[in-house]
Amino acid sequence: MEELQYPIGKYRIEHEITAERRAELIEQIASLPGLLRESVSGLDAEQLATAYRPEGWSVLQVVHHVADSHMNAYVRMRLALTEDEPAIAPYKEGYWAILPDALSAPVELSLSMLDGLHGRWVHLLEGMSDEQFARRFFHPQYGTRVRQDEILSHYAWHGRHHTAHVTGLRQRMGWL
Repeated sequence: MEELQYPIGKYRIEHEITAERRAELIEQIASLPGLLRESVSGLDAEQLATAYRPEGWSVLQVVHHVADSHMNAYVRMRLALTEDEPAIAPYKEGYWAILPDALSAPVELSLSMLDGLHGRWVHLLEGMSDEQFARRFFHPQYGTRVRQDEILSHYAWHGRHHTAHVTGLRQRMGWL
């Protein structure tokens, strides 16, 4: 079951992120919308309604979750760039995943959202200085101060993680 839940492995915090590694992570952020779009290409409504694992979200919910989550990450990053270690607002992703739009909105809405969001995000990331990547926000749910480059690393992994949920399901179901 764990290989279905974490097909690329669990996230491991990267504490020391070099400029070269940062460039790799930014490229992963840039490429995510296309990879996620490709992963759902050609799926019909029944396939989009299929859970990627037992007790897991449907493919549709996964795509909407990625848009929701990355939108929150982008806003949090901007807050940390403009405020002194702001406390961010946690959100209950499980509840967001069962809101009406997450259950039934066309997948293209979130794919289009990710195109624009990641385009803006990459422009922001490419213009940030080392000092800006060192800025932090406070996450009250975990009681931690989180660096911008750690957020970059986490969301690069997050996009690959959820794309692998979809591609893994397609392989298991023979939806190639």
